[in-house]
Amino acid sequence: MSTLLLNLDFAEPPPKKALKGNSKHQSFVRKRRFLEQKGLLKKKKQVSRVLADTAKKEESLKVEGTGRVPPLPYKRKTPASSSGSEQSLDKKMAVSWLTPAPSQKGHSVATKVDFLGEFQSALPEIKSHKTSQKKRSQKKPSQKNASQNSTLAHSENNSGVSQEMPTKMVAVDCEMVGTGPNGNISSLARCSIVNYNGDVLYDEYIRPPCHIVDYRTRWSGIQKQHMVNATPFKIARSQILKILAGKIVVGHAVHNDFKAMQYIHPKSLTRDTSHIPLLNKKADFPENVTMSLKRLTQKLLNRDIQVGDSGHSSVEDAQATMELYKLVEVEWEQHLAQNPPED
Repeated sequence: MSTLLLNLDFAEPPPKKALKGNSKHQSFVRKRRFLEQKGLLKKKKQVSRVLADTAKKEESLKVEGTGRVPPLPYKRKTPASSSGSEQSLDKKMAVSWLTPAPSQKGHSVATKVDFLGEFQSALPEIKSHKTSQKKRSQKKPSQKNASQNSTLAHSENNSGVSQEMPTKMVAVDCEMVGTGPNGNISSLARCSIVNYNGDVLYDEYIRPPCHIVDYRTRWSGIQKQHMVNATPFKIARSQILKILAGKIVVGHAVHNDFKAMQYIHPKSLTRDTSHIPLLNKKADFPENVTMSLKRLTQKLLNRDIQVGDSGHSSVEDAQATMELYKLVEVEWEQHLAQNPPED
């Protein structure tokens, strides 16, 4: 029986090369080595060569004038950063107009360069689309305004009233308070303006520039509390004159109103119902006598105004003045056309 000799070495095997770094880095290195062995991942030297070739191609594109995108530096991605970039890329790819055309180059760096170039080329088209929408939105209001103007013109044509008079004629009446020594100076404290149909165009309490001595409440209806939020005289005067400019102004003893406004209106555009012989004749009053607005309104319109101790209403007086004028409008305008007043 032969003897069998076994040579056994019970010494510890040589230690493998330890992986440096923390556990995450070690797992990353193992996965990278495994992919390199399977041929699914190129080694570092090959990647650096690819990047160098890409940089050369980009420089040649710049020289030829076919590309302007700067080379992207190579940066080794950690698993966390790579996952984040993939998610952001997926979000961009979900939008149809951001989807780039298929690239003929195989590596990822060139694909990113093509994606950026196509994204920049798409920007001018988006801008032009927005500007076209903005132009359309600007055209719509103008069409709307045109339709509104045509509707307004149609309603005016069907109203049956003179087309020029309602817009070119107004009636005015003012209320005054006393200022100056003993309150003897009449200062403007309220002004009301109505149009041809009696609609109120302006009605404001006005604060005189001087101290008020007498409110004349029994006639004017003005009280102290009305002056708290009243419009200053200078501002109110400019507002009133804008309305009166170029219009026929009807009023009763209107020269007193103009004096309180510190304004002179052309005589050819002034109609004073206190000096219309036709009105007095129509009311069976003497033609050369100045009659009050209250008596003319009561006689010709069968309406009582300026009643009570609370004072006059300038809106009511202006409306009554316009109605009195319309009673003799045709005859009076014919008379003025034959005998125009001198300014």
